Amino acid sequence: MQNIFKYILGFSGNKRPIKLATLLLIISILALGIIGCTDLSELDVVGEPVEEEVDQIEGTLRVHYIDVGQGDSIYIELPNGEIALIDGGPKSSEEALLNYLDEQGVEKIDYLVATHPHEDHIGGLVGVIKNYEIGKIYMPNVVHTTKTFENLLLAIQDKGYKITKAMAEDTIIDEAGLSLYILAPEIDADWEDLNNYSIVLKLNYKNNSFLFTGDAERESEEIMLTKGYDLRAHVLKVGHHGSTTSTMDEFLDKVDPQYAIISCGVDNKYGHPHKEIVAKLQERNIKIYRTDLDGNIVVKSDGENISFNE
Repeated sequence: MQNIFKYILGFSGNKRPIKLATLLLIISILALGIIGCTDLSELDVVGEPVEEEVDQIEGTLRVHYIDVGQGDSIYIELPNGEIALIDGGPKSSEEALLNYLDEQGVEKIDYLVATHPHEDHIGGLVGVIKNYEIGKIYMPNVVHTTKTFENLLLAIQDKGYKITKAMAEDTIIDEAGLSLYILAPEIDADWEDLNNYSIVLKLNYKNNSFLFTGDAERESEEIMLTKGYDLRAHVLKVGHHGSTTSTMDEFLDKVDPQYAIISCGVDNKYGHPHKEIVAKLQERNIKIYRTDLDGNIVVKSDGENISFNE
């Protein structure tokens, strides 16, 4: 176990921006080189700089909220041809998850996100890592002393993959008309409850947007509100399976979704989704979809229009 924790503490983080002083020094050196080697009178300046036009991505975005029982797993077919997977549900649903991915013809997962170390989110990821090629793996900077978590780290290590620490304001995808970025957790997060380390993601495709909240609870929601992030989304994956620990009124009002997805198991022992959460969604005329009632939920977007289970 000790070696595994050493492995996770060796997370590879995203490259940070160059410091201003360093940038100025580089510019100064380059400027001296130009002045020393070139007659300034020979430099040609013709007209105004022309901005290169970048064509927006075209195609269909499909977001699959997979029925993994009491847990989360979201498979995303991006319009640029890449694949993302957010969580893998519990170990008990691993076979069902792998069968679903096989049915979709998955061979490689470009972006794998383990929102936080609880078993109902990472249990099925061990099989995913063993059976598919993985591009980048994102996890929060927190460890958990469970066999499930250890097995996940071993699977990652055995395949020679590295883990990228997920931090608020980091960008995963930034293309014309398509973006995927992280809203939580903060780099200095220090929570008692692992749920609040959940990676929160926002996906934008042209004029449509999706918010994925993992099990982020009120404390994490409050931080995102304080930071002033753009939380607006057409489709909200309701936090913590519809528990009253999440989806505070202020947060929900800021997101202002048209649709809400709740991932939970049939007759689960936690009573998810809690009736208070269902009521506040209904009061706002938000259309609710639930994996315990609706099974697999597939949302399709062309960047302008959203449709379900087509």
